Amino acid sequence: MATVADTIANLDKARSLVLSDAVYYKDIVPAILPSIGPNAQLELRRWGADFLAEAFASPTFAQDKKQDVSLRALDTLKGLLELQPEDLDTAKSVVQAASSIYPLIFRYTISNPNDSTTWQKMAAIKSNILRRMDSAASGIRICCIKFIQRVVQTQTPGLIADPRRPEQNDISIALVPRDHPLIPPKTLEPEASGLLDRLLSTLQDNDSLGVLVRARPSIAPKIVSAVLNFNPFRQADRPMTPTLKLEIRSMERTAKCFSTSILKMTKIPQHLQGQTAQRLEQHIQRLQQMRQEIDGGSRKRAAPAEPTDGLDHAKRQRLGAEVPTPTQGGVYPPLPPGPHSVAQLFTLTQDAGATSFDVQQLPIDLIVRILVPIIGALDKTKLDGAVNAVRSRYLQLTAAPPVSALGAATAAMGPNNRSGGDEEDDDYEPDYEPTEDATQIMNKLDNTSSPSVLPEAPPEVALGPFRLPTPSPMTEEENEACGKVTIRRLFGTMAELDERAPAKTTQLGFNRLAASNHDRDAWVTMITRLASRPSAGLEEADPAIKSEDDYASNTNRKRRSLSDMIRDSLYLYVVEDFRRRLGVAISWLNEEWYNDRIQVLGNGNGSGPVPKQYEKWALKVLDGIVPYIDANDKSRVIQFLSEIPELTTNMVDRVKSLAGDPERVALTTQALLYLAMFKPPVRDMAIDALEDLWRNNAEARPSAAKMLKRWRPHVLEEASTKSAEGLK
Repeated sequence: MATVADTIANLDKARSLVLSDAVYYKDIVPAILPSIGPNAQLELRRWGADFLAEAFASPTFAQDKKQDVSLRALDTLKGLLELQPEDLDTAKSVVQAASSIYPLIFRYTISNPNDSTTWQKMAAIKSNILRRMDSAASGIRICCIKFIQRVVQTQTPGLIADPRRPEQNDISIALVPRDHPLIPPKTLEPEASGLLDRLLSTLQDNDSLGVLVRARPSIAPKIVSAVLNFNPFRQADRPMTPTLKLEIRSMERTAKCFSTSILKMTKIPQHLQGQTAQRLEQHIQRLQQMRQEIDGGSRKRAAPAEPTDGLDHAKRQRLGAEVPTPTQGGVYPPLPPGPHSVAQLFTLTQDAGATSFDVQQLPIDLIVRILVPIIGALDKTKLDGAVNAVRSRYLQLTAAPPVSALGAATAAMGPNNRSGGDEEDDDYEPDYEPTEDATQIMNKLDNTSSPSVLPEAPPEVALGPFRLPTPSPMTEEENEACGKVTIRRLFGTMAELDERAPAKTTQLGFNRLAASNHDRDAWVTMITRLASRPSAGLEEADPAIKSEDDYASNTNRKRRSLSDMIRDSLYLYVVEDFRRRLGVAISWLNEEWYNDRIQVLGNGNGSGPVPKQYEKWALKVLDGIVPYIDANDKSRVIQFLSEIPELTTNMVDRVKSLAGDPERVALTTQALLYLAMFKPPVRDMAIDALEDLWRNNAEARPSAAKMLKRWRPHVLEEASTKSAEGLK
């Protein structure tokens, strides 16, 4: 017989397996339930309760599988919870597991109103946990608070994202029918309200209110009001022991963190946002003030009040340091000598770490989140001073240099300093001794100041326009290779855009631009027009040139072949996933139909027959997708037939051929009925197809007869007359 240690070792191996791959939860959890039940030894019960709490709280365990397993674990959890004498560790883990499975059992009961046994077991577990709320040990009470939070969240109405998919919506009482026999909302909603009041009475032990505020905005005002009325310093009038001081500090920090997190939420009701935010900010300030009053101020000596941008004028005068004269917004260093970069122009700090940091490494959205609050908190005086410093630097760098020798000499000597040099030029030491003083130099410059005497600037070199050499003409093979590369790149971009999540777009109407954004619709428009009308407006419609110039005719043939290459790629792109790309096929065929009409109108001089591409490629698309259409594609077939601009007899025959499969008979008749009702130009073709199905297809005869009874009742009358004559 295996010992307890051996059994636990085997169980640990099973736990390691499910942690590595959550797929095994659905098999391993039911298998170990008999080994960890109420009749097992204490060590096995503890291990089993911990494992169940971990398994049902795992986010990798699929919800549908978790619900099935939780139904099988109800008896085990109920037995462990009612077992006497009670083990503290086992009870805590069982309550945690019950918190995780309560919404799952609730959703199961919504879908199975006749299974009263399962809900009675869950109700017994809930009653047992609620009885422990006031008398159990502190560890179990904390787990009970979590269970009550989950019950309140489940039994309070939540948002329904999609009524058609209840399995994907948030589990709440909003999913329960009003006449449900086991969990009537009129009983559970008041129970949830009472449990919420009970939960709000234990704020000092409660850290789960933030989840309720986030998940259930309808009860957020009630929770916020309770938090605002909660005073963590109400026990401060008692003798302050280290334990009491730690408890008060912990409650104060919890209340402050909760209030701060509420301010960042956006699901508070709209009519309470402004008032609630103001009250929460006042509550946070009040908590800080009460904390300072209780602590009696900080024991640390405050830092000396000295300026951070320089030395204080009233202190340390004997140090001999040069005290900078403060300006508006601070003192900033001048630009270093030499050529300057844009970064140096805007750098107002001397911190080497800040200047060497490459801000381009940060993403733009992070920079925006950092800069906006910083700019909003800046002192206006300092900001104006920094802007003025950058402005003065820019004006200094962009100052116009002297344009003449006299201006250069005047700028060098000074306007009022013709009798002597400036003392600032002491650093300039030429290698030769001047033979004339400054006065003689200035006199010579004054005598030569006339524009006619000054030497003329050398004329600029006249440069003609630069033209690149004409490239050699490409061969037909090179043109075809370049066209294929371009097409591959176009459809490579389309494949990348298909993988992205579609962005929300607004319908702009007929006055919109065809391709104004770098999105999938813009690329579809560009590719379809490249395929359908590549030469529109690019060449002169001169019949003489077209008939005599062989080179032009070769070019036209090449353009047509390139268009066919794009059409082939479009066809393969659509057929590869026609359910997702049916809109691309519709846009493409509309462009082809429009281009055929434009070419017919432009060919009024009778220069030759115009090849029609619309019917050719529409039939090819139908031939490509018809073999893969199933009975669930009725809406797609009707959409395709209704949105393409023209239907021919061959196209209707392709649709009629779908009735060869018995599973697609209903789809075929519905599509033909739609054409007969909503497309009058092709009504006769659709009714002809229905009549042919009625005559030649036994599977389609009943549904086709119903439609012919409205549109061509004489066909049915003739058939009945002939059958009656045959019986005679």
